[in-house]
Amino acid sequence: MFASLLAFLRTGRLPSASATEDISDLSAEAEFYGIDPRLLFPSSTSSSSLSLQRSLLLPLSGRDPVAVLSASPYGELLAAHGSKISSFNFSLLRRKTFLTSLPAVDSLLSLHHLSLAAAGAADFPGLQIFDLSSGTLRKTLNWRAHPSDPSATVQAICSADERQLLFSSYESGRRNASAILAFDLGSGGDLVPVSEFARHEIYGAELDSAIPATKLKWVPSFNLLMTAGSHWGPSGVVGDIRLWDIRIGGESSQVFDLKEKDDCFADATVSDELSAMFKVGASSGDMFMADLRKLGAGNPWFRLGGGRWNGENSAGKKEGRGCRIESRGRQVFCSRGGDVEVWSEVAMAAAPEFEEKVMRKNLMGREKDMGGARILQMVFGGNRMALARSGESCVEVWENSDHS
Repeated sequence: MFASLLAFLRTGRLPSASATEDISDLSAEAEFYGIDPRLLFPSSTSSSSLSLQRSLLLPLSGRDPVAVLSASPYGELLAAHGSKISSFNFSLLRRKTFLTSLPAVDSLLSLHHLSLAAAGAADFPGLQIFDLSSGTLRKTLNWRAHPSDPSATVQAICSADERQLLFSSYESGRRNASAILAFDLGSGGDLVPVSEFARHEIYGAELDSAIPATKLKWVPSFNLLMTAGSHWGPSGVVGDIRLWDIRIGGESSQVFDLKEKDDCFADATVSDELSAMFKVGASSGDMFMADLRKLGAGNPWFRLGGGRWNGENSAGKKEGRGCRIESRGRQVFCSRGGDVEVWSEVAMAAAPEFEEKVMRKNLMGREKDMGGARILQMVFGGNRMALARSGESCVEVWENSDHS
């Protein structure tokens, strides 16, 4: 209706009753009147994520399967497939694809407010910054452990929009050093490095002393950056989760360090709204939560739905391998194979003594939506969730049932 009224004001006549009215009509009319069409649609939703249903598949050019995704708060999507990046506008009806110099894109981040994209590879040096409007390379951000070393590869990236910072986790080409750099997003597009922290180098046989961070997540209300990195070896999985107060600067900005060995995380995330960290155990496959306000010297984890994990009968198991978790609002999502389960906080008069927050699990989607190839990544933007599945050359989009 709104699109029809705008069309009438512009042309002086009502559109044909047979004309298709969809989001593209509204977008075109809004652009004619100089309105950013994204402002006509919410950047987030208060409705339950359980109402999300599989709605469409976005095909990608070429034969390369989708590897990594990124979404803006308005639902614009970026998808990396092979050495290419495809961008979809918020209506998902316009696609642009451009070629990068990376052999394969492993890390991807939408810098939507700057119309830029950051991309990196685990086996190719430098963090590359692309102009989304033209698909051209604007700048490459490098780090070297020592001046004579080759440029380091990128393991993870994230941003703190309200502080105008871009974070990138690097690992040296010799795999004996790692660090995280913060770049200024407000420096006129120059992306000047403003700090370096979490620098580690391997000394002697201490192979676990320089595990690079493979996941970064900003926690706005705490002004903290969560970093997580793990290593799969013959003896199992080891890793660490750290929290950094970047206002302090340097190595002294580390405010929490958790070494993981027994049931180390297969993946980890943090929820600003729930003031908690979450992990899925690599051995047990269970979901765990730790309260950010009560971190101490002891084991901070308690298992969702059943007390603290004691490690019994888990030797050699890999129940959590391949699982991915992400948080959105007051919910946490965990992929298991081809399905997604969502953990939601439940309001109760009195919680069980072993749980400080009561979280309950549900499987997402209708019966016909469940199953499929293994999920590699979940991203959220606007009123939608996008999935990357192993071996598939398309992006799977889930939307609220009343918008699909």
